[in-house]
Amino acid sequence: MTSSKSGLAINEDWVVVILGLAIIFFALFGVIVPKPSFSWDSTSALYENVLAADNLTKLSIQFLLVYSVAIVGGLLLGRPLKPLLVVFPSVFVITVLALVLAGNEAVKEYNLEAVIFSLGFGLLIGNCFRLPVWFREALSTELYVKIGLVLLGTSVIFGDILKAGALGLIQASVVVLSVWYFAFWLCKKMKIDQEMSMMLSSAVSICGVSAAIATSGAIKGDPKKLSYIISLVLITAIPMMIFMPYLAHWMGLSQEVTGAWLGGSIDTTGAVVASGSLVGEEALKISTIVKFSQNVLLGIAAFAISIYWTYSNSKSAENAEKPTLNVIWERFPKFVLGFVFASVLFSFFVPPATVEAVKDSLKSLQGLWFALAFTSIGLETNFKDLFVHNNRKPLYAFLIAQFFNIIVTLLIALMLFK
Repeated sequence: MTSSKSGLAINEDWVVVILGLAIIFFALFGVIVPKPSFSWDSTSALYENVLAADNLTKLSIQFLLVYSVAIVGGLLLGRPLKPLLVVFPSVFVITVLALVLAGNEAVKEYNLEAVIFSLGFGLLIGNCFRLPVWFREALSTELYVKIGLVLLGTSVIFGDILKAGALGLIQASVVVLSVWYFAFWLCKKMKIDQEMSMMLSSAVSICGVSAAIATSGAIKGDPKKLSYIISLVLITAIPMMIFMPYLAHWMGLSQEVTGAWLGGSIDTTGAVVASGSLVGEEALKISTIVKFSQNVLLGIAAFAISIYWTYSNSKSAENAEKPTLNVIWERFPKFVLGFVFASVLFSFFVPPATVEAVKDSLKSLQGLWFALAFTSIGLETNFKDLFVHNNRKPLYAFLIAQFFNIIVTLLIALMLFK
């Protein structure tokens, strides 16, 4: 199933800002999508509450909104639409099943959020069945999770961003520098080639997939090596996001410290969001802001890597991207601007009565986008990818560096956020 790409193509982060703010402004102007209920404690309650005609109507309205937004996103990004028209409804159905399961009262007692089930269903299907290439390519994980993050800005007070963001930048700077150099030194000791070392060090220390891609772009890296690093990031993020919240609870960490730990050590923004959701509202807020602080450093890091690669690696210098200040802006995560704008808007300009009227709808949509993203992560993650690479040294280096990252980030989080 293929389709020619649209002639229109906009940077994904700007598309996220457009779509996220469009949803917010529609709500502010009175187009409020009703919030469906997924709570049930018995079979009869399931039919009377979740599967009731009124609730299914609310769910259908939500589907029409997110489906329309996904289609518009595909058009703006210049992606083939025919696969999306089939894939998105499939992802939505799987996600709704996860939401229904997570809505059971017995399940809630174990503090298991819908994102865990959506991820689990996705992993089960993605690893037990051979999904067509066109199906996997139509998944838009980053788009979904970033739209959810823009919507999250409506519930985060701007003063909290300034406070946590300042501490987050301090933490991010220390973590990025220390973990990057440790990872690079480790790769050198293990005799891993410099190109792989640069991408691996950036991925484990800055912000995972985005950092690996940015570094690869700066040094014109081998796509096969980049693909392997991305597989490592995605697969190792799964056990981290599931078990770290429980480890934090066992250690008695506060939500603030836990959020800073999760945001600073888990490599993908989506996994940070899911992990923070397992802990609580405060942990979700802090982990998101801390991860944003790391993301902001991506442009500066890509600029520094460009300079290093151009002037220290003479063999590849002629192929490397010449460093300019534009690199910082090009790598800067634009969706952060949407998050901050939404926070400023709801902190200072939207009347409290309006906030009260729209908050449940926007929060429900935010959770739905996150759950859709994690269904997609599960569907596109194949554990076999870890074992197709003949040289296991990058795997071992990544795991050791990630463990170092977890320890360093926890110590800094304890010092700054306790």
